[in-house]
Amino acid sequence: MIPPEKPVRVLIADSQFLITESLKRLLNDEGTYMAGTIATGKNEIIKSLTDNEVSVLIIDPSSIELNSNSEIKEIRENFPKLKIIVLTNSASKTELHELNSLGITNIILKTADKEEIFEALSAVVKGKKYYSNELLETLFEVNEKKNSGEETGQLTPSEMDIVRLIAEGLTTKEIASRKYISFHTVISHRKNIFRKLGVSSVSELLMYAIKSGWINMIEYHI
Repeated sequence: MIPPEKPVRVLIADSQFLITESLKRLLNDEGTYMAGTIATGKNEIIKSLTDNEVSVLIIDPSSIELNSNSEIKEIRENFPKLKIIVLTNSASKTELHELNSLGITNIILKTADKEEIFEALSAVVKGKKYYSNELLETLFEVNEKKNSGEETGQLTPSEMDIVRLIAEGLTTKEIASRKYISFHTVISHRKNIFRKLGVSSVSELLMYAIKSGWINMIEYHI
């Protein structure tokens, strides 16, 4: 008989009693995750991470008064295998980009429902990104200016396929291998895609694709 997999151990770091207790009960009742210790400050977080085999940290930095993002960076550097989900009431585009610069790409609102919480946990455990819809729109505000003389959105089937492969997280080299085309051909396609859609980054491209219904945010855990 194959023994059941061990639950994913989760540490909750938040100073709000109702939030922590509700989240702890929700995770423990589900069975896949086990939330034990609850931390309300940086020192408690460090101690809990040191004393326990924690896989995921769910944290609201503002509620436990972390002085700066450098303290989150310190936690990440001391526990490099730790997965982090940030809980927040709201966040500006600048704040979201600052978190992204620290390698934190799993951010959800405190208004998230049960399904969204477990989707975020599933994504972070698999090493994928996850954002609440409202935060995703804030983070990836697309520049909707059109290129002169050319209507945006007119991609060829091959270009559409490349957009989907980019959403899967494939590198340019991996896309070339998957489609049996040269590295430079993929580069050329990417340039054409960016030009036609009026975007300047992969983040903007993915947001455009989501808004246009080309890809499913939950399917790709973007």
